[in-house]
Amino acid sequence: MTDLTALDASELAGRIHAREVSAVEVTQAHLDRIDQVDGEYHAFLHVSGANALVAAKEVDDALSAGESPASALAGVPLALKDVFTTTDMPTTCASKMLEGWISPYDAAVTSKLRSAGIPLLGKTNMDEFAMGSSTENSAYGPTKNPWDTTRIPGGSGGGSAAALASRQAPLAIGTDTGGSIRQPAALTGTVGTKPTYGSVSRYGLIACASSLDQGGPCGRTVLDTALLHDVIAGHDPRDSTSVDVEVASMVAAARAGANGDLTGVRVGIVKELHSDSYQPGVISSFDAAVATLTSLGAEVVEVSCPNFVHALAAYYLILPSEVSSNLARFDGMRYGARAGDDGTHSADQVMAITRAKGFGAEVKRRIMIGTYALSAGYYDEYYGQALKVRTLIARDFDRAYEQVDVLVSPTTPTTAFPLGDKVDDPIAMYLNDLCTLPTNLAGHCAMSVPSGLASEDALPVGLQIMAPAFADDRLYRVGAAYESARGPLR
Repeated sequence: MTDLTALDASELAGRIHAREVSAVEVTQAHLDRIDQVDGEYHAFLHVSGANALVAAKEVDDALSAGESPASALAGVPLALKDVFTTTDMPTTCASKMLEGWISPYDAAVTSKLRSAGIPLLGKTNMDEFAMGSSTENSAYGPTKNPWDTTRIPGGSGGGSAAALASRQAPLAIGTDTGGSIRQPAALTGTVGTKPTYGSVSRYGLIACASSLDQGGPCGRTVLDTALLHDVIAGHDPRDSTSVDVEVASMVAAARAGANGDLTGVRVGIVKELHSDSYQPGVISSFDAAVATLTSLGAEVVEVSCPNFVHALAAYYLILPSEVSSNLARFDGMRYGARAGDDGTHSADQVMAITRAKGFGAEVKRRIMIGTYALSAGYYDEYYGQALKVRTLIARDFDRAYEQVDVLVSPTTPTTAFPLGDKVDDPIAMYLNDLCTLPTNLAGHCAMSVPSGLASEDALPVGLQIMAPAFADDRLYRVGAAYESARGPLR
């Protein structure tokens, strides 16, 4: 019998809808796989097997009754990053601050997945409150990269990416604040898309940095990711940052790109995101990917975005400032953890003790940086200046897109680094986001698609494709064309 966990989501959906296999069988196969291997990888924080099987049976019953599938992915199970609220599973953000907390409502993305008939296998591990680039900041232990368990899977959404790479789930959802979908995708040989800011609802997504966070789809192929993107995209009046615009079909774009013809597509190589300091295997893989795009008919030119060199500094002022504001709500007074409430401490002392015990080192670091940057006398000098740089970066993008349709770069400067290698060096950790940060600052869209294995260590490398706001379909056309020409990773 075919190993159902080895099949792509699109193939699984086709078999389920043709009633060649049941959604229950597919879901159970993945639950069995989780039981077999997740002790090694630690991709999941919570597994919801019973609820997933109930949802799968509902899909089977509807198909048996002659009803049309609720969506193109109905019956295909999914792993959900533990930053989206769910009423039937804990939502912890991988933090002791929210250990065991059950939300009274579903996030918009969660609701859309349920309505689409997609069983939720469980919640995946992440850096605490989505702060990190390695998933080592989880209060419940790190996730390991399925390609090499001595290495990190990326972050903050390493759990979702590892679940895909280890065949524990055919689909996953992540969030991208500065690269937290794309960087794990690159390091695990999977596909991840950061949609245009405002095109996927943030309602029920526990905020890290509200002007940067964006939920998005993850898969093992460009088509699978496109199918999931179409499910979760769309306007939501409950989200004040949601934009009411018509969203193009990502599936149509992916299918069009799969024919391998990029004639007429203008591709820009970002000069500032191509450096001799990057790992040689990453650069050689990127150069080979560009040659492939050229062979498919794309016109490739170099473009300059000079303010990208300031993206890291601007990001690590804007993000901590928003973190300082957003995480003020976690004070032990209304929900979540509470410590020191023994009758001998004041309310302020209980808050301080709770936050000291509930938050990890990286979260505390960013709260302190952000609080300092927003303080009287420093707001204009730091936060205000960072916002000006953010505008300059957006203008660089605008000028570049006057010349080209999409931009490309390596997704990360290196392949996956060893666990523990950069835990005590936050600056070195932050440098892993060099290529992905500009897109978040501008609110545009981007995708990482596997571009092969680095020659030095045989670990995955990602090709980043970027496009203007609400031109997400361009990512899928170019990504699918490249994927079809690239062939299998190994």
